Amino acid sequence: MSKVSLPRHVHRVISRGREYYYYQEGRGTAHAGERVRLPDDPQTPEFWNAVRQAQGISGPTPTDTIGALIDAFEVSWKTRQRKISTGTQDQYRRNLKPARKAWGDLPARELRPRHVDALIRKIGATKPGTANNVLAALKAMVAWANGPVELLAHDPTQGVEHFAKGEGHRPWTPEQLALAEEHFTGMVRRFYFLSRYTGQRISDVVRLNPNDIDEGGFSLPQKKTGVTPWCPIFPELEAEMSTWERRPGPYLLQEDGKSKGQAFSTNQMWKAFDRERAKHPILAGAVPHGLRANAVIRLRGGGYTALQISDMVGMSVEMVEHYCRHADRKASGQAVLKELRERTDDTTVKHWKNGKQK
Repeated sequence: MSKVSLPRHVHRVISRGREYYYYQEGRGTAHAGERVRLPDDPQTPEFWNAVRQAQGISGPTPTDTIGALIDAFEVSWKTRQRKISTGTQDQYRRNLKPARKAWGDLPARELRPRHVDALIRKIGATKPGTANNVLAALKAMVAWANGPVELLAHDPTQGVEHFAKGEGHRPWTPEQLALAEEHFTGMVRRFYFLSRYTGQRISDVVRLNPNDIDEGGFSLPQKKTGVTPWCPIFPELEAEMSTWERRPGPYLLQEDGKSKGQAFSTNQMWKAFDRERAKHPILAGAVPHGLRANAVIRLRGGGYTALQISDMVGMSVEMVEHYCRHADRKASGQAVLKELRERTDDTTVKHWKNGKQK
């Protein structure tokens, strides 16, 4: 669990490997107050409501503000019929922070589209992608609040527009791919091959291990979406994997430092890749997520449909088509050019001086 700054008089106790939290004023003094047991997770709304009660804050805890609505939305994740993955929960929690900061104490019934539009425009002025994510999280919360729980009776996101999507992460160029295959070594090389030929995100690549192999492919629930694609182990990846030692655990283990032999976190893998990228100027601008684009473009070039690629990579059909758009246009243009050249060859006929066709 990530570290959380605890309020005054709240302390943590570790007993038999478990964490417990208590509220006690004057702890360790002759004037120590009553010791109050708190919920186990300080990142939940229940924990902070219990702290408020232990502090004896007068007046009822507000339940009709935007902050309270966000708290209720987060609590609902545990009881939803359709489960929300941990990755999606983390995204919602992160992307609702600007709303909590801007309107935490504002009565929910007073939030209007103009307020949401102003916030999204402000964020989008420098970070349009972040603005879109914040709006998407707000829309998800509002849809829930307007449902059977009936915590809202209006839609404050109505009419608020997303920013236009950018071109997305660029696929690696042929020169960048060639350099990686020739010069990458160790765990970064393994990471490159797993990423390029499975099309998975870093957070999933670092978790891949032999137990995820299912009849010639990888089957692993994605951390971000909970979707379980079936990624074929293509010959290029299979040949590379045949050179790896056989052992239990993730394919990617740290090679040095105090964490040697331990699995990579997403952030640690990023740092390892950054160090390798810095050695090769040609890799400027190349990011691991670009290999996800390379994977789907390669599959599209192999004649697979967007739906088939979606099943293999765990990416939405819309996103598959988005990544493949440039490659599809180029292929279409080249096909037209080839056809025109063939027509020209067939219709261009040279003649001998006597008038007969050559």
